[in-house]
Amino acid sequence: MNEEFICRCEEVTRKEIEEAIADGATTVAGVKKRTRAGMGLCQGRTCRRLVTQMLSKHKAAEQIMPDTSRPPVRAITVEEIINSEDR
Repeated sequence: MNEEFICRCEEVTRKEIEEAIADGATTVAGVKKRTRAGMGLCQGRTCRRLVTQMLSKHKAAEQIMPDTSRPPVRAITVEEIINSEDR
């Protein structure tokens, strides 16, 4: 098959995103909820821009709300995780 993946982490295709938009998704978060695009390992760093471009064909770019970002509170090392299990 010749599918074009927009979100490689979650293997979401262009067709799936277009269907989500046609089904009523008007924001990046709306597409994310319907398709899981942006929920993979990169947390949307790769696909968010592409999803926004696809949405801009149906809605003015300045009206498209960005997705929320939830970075970790603070980075921890593997050693800290291992040591926390000893307690």
